[in-house]
Amino acid sequence: MRGLDEKARQAKEKKAPLGPDIDLDAYESEALPHEYVEDLHVLSEADKKRMILAGVDAEEKDRSGTFIQKDTAVVHAHSKQEGLEVIPIKDALKKYDWVQDYYWKLVAVDTDKYTAKAHLDLHNGYVIRALAGSKVIYPVQACMYLEKEGLSQNVHNIIVAEEGSELHIITGCATAAHLRRGLHVGISEFYVKKDAKLSFTMIHHWAEEIMVRARSVGVVEEGGLFLNNYICMRPVRSLQMYPTTHLVGKGAVARFYSLLVGSPVSEMDVGGRIFLKQADTRAEIISRAITNGGNIIARGDLVGEVPGVKAHLECRGLILNGGSIHAIPELEGKVDGVEMSHEAAVGKIAQEEILYLMSRGLSEDEATATIVRGFLSVDIPGLPPQLRAEIDRAVEQSDKDMM
Repeated sequence: MRGLDEKARQAKEKKAPLGPDIDLDAYESEALPHEYVEDLHVLSEADKKRMILAGVDAEEKDRSGTFIQKDTAVVHAHSKQEGLEVIPIKDALKKYDWVQDYYWKLVAVDTDKYTAKAHLDLHNGYVIRALAGSKVIYPVQACMYLEKEGLSQNVHNIIVAEEGSELHIITGCATAAHLRRGLHVGISEFYVKKDAKLSFTMIHHWAEEIMVRARSVGVVEEGGLFLNNYICMRPVRSLQMYPTTHLVGKGAVARFYSLLVGSPVSEMDVGGRIFLKQADTRAEIISRAITNGGNIIARGDLVGEVPGVKAHLECRGLILNGGSIHAIPELEGKVDGVEMSHEAAVGKIAQEEILYLMSRGLSEDEATATIVRGFLSVDIPGLPPQLRAEIDRAVEQSDKDMM
């Protein structure tokens, strides 16, 4: 830990290569007390309503475990299924030696000042682990909730799907109704072991002046599958995330899907990078972006390092009411025998499509909403019905807000 501390201190002023810089001193980081709750029903109705918008259900219907962090404090963490562990990361670091094998092993602590802050001013975060051979069919839900105005919430998450396991996670980030301004710094490290399956669906429901800096890296071993889904359809001031995954075992697969809606106040820089390092690995990055007046940069990078890999990148953008979309698809084949493709398109809704739907009895707003809903409808193979339902709910809510 001492070596990590020194590296982090040296990187405290190191700016990120992408996106606008943030003055970290403009946000508070001191710990805030919140009582731990054994029963989620005692959460306030206001909190429960905000959390459900990010896919976190206090009723825990069709859920296998729950983690909730409010501001800097963990207020609930438990597993409902054998073979599944849900532990606050600070507790895990104190109690279990094996956690050190995963902590800051994929993300470099000195990447930039945000990774440095996440280490030096760590509030908490979670460790979610599916033990070898366990099948966690119902999703685990995790919520990062901001209630304190002007707070920097600094978290580190570790997700491990051990050999032959199956793990599904819904992680929702949300803010209290009154909150407008804050910063979320999040580090996530994903480990998908041999023949394991991990689906990770992140739903962001931020406030208008929230700044987000997320840093995540994953590794997938032989025969493993990693589905990484990201949904952000609410206003956010500045969002920057560029998750990276390394396919290090033969036959490993990674698929990234993102659904973005940029509101007039929003600056979004979102992408993904996948390295295909072994034979028969497969990768897919699919992005759908709509701007309603915001500015969106949609990145995607696929790197084929050995023969016999297949990868596809698809970036589509729709401009409704001003703003901009900058699609940056990248393919890098380093040897003979790679099979990689991409397609990108940015445009507007065709007037003839609207007129056709209006001729079928829809109003102009209803016609536009129907087209938008279809644009955001992405088939994500391998998702359990519970995750599919949460994504559909997020799309439906965004549809109402935009129209």
